[in-house]
Amino acid sequence: MVDVIAALAIALLVGGVAGTVVPLVPGGLLSVSGVLLYWWGSGFTEPGPISLFVLLSLGALTLFVEFFAGSIAARAGGASWTTTGAAAVVGIALMLLTGPIGLLVGLFGTVFVLEFVRGGDVDHSTRSAFYATVGILASTAAQVLLTASILLGFLVAVFVF
Repeated sequence: MVDVIAALAIALLVGGVAGTVVPLVPGGLLSVSGVLLYWWGSGFTEPGPISLFVLLSLGALTLFVEFFAGSIAARAGGASWTTTGAAAVVGIALMLLTGPIGLLVGLFGTVFVLEFVRGGDVDHSTRSAFYATVGILASTAAQVLLTASILLGFLVAVFVF
């Protein structure tokens, strides 16, 4: 039974890595689910407590990055909370219609227009839109690295040690 559970856990972990670049797939949640499934299937013995803590901490960090990094980047660029929220809604809607390019264009365009309407400053609006867009891209890269670290750490903790 552990072999089937191990295969499912590894599939969830690989899905977690892939899910970080596929829109609307919660990569961090899949990774955490894979670790917890295997831990449950092993009778709560593998991975050990230290490895489990590290893997779940990386998973929590991944979830934080997934949900908040784009907003933090937009705020760092000077965008208001209202602009950030509106850009998220428009970006997700356009992503559903046109894919990842729609997300980036929608995010950039919404932040630029709303910040320009709010303050009338082209430089500030451009900077805010740039920060938000780069923040989303950096968030995705960080999520890929974190979920890949969870996968590799899991494999080492379970199959090497």
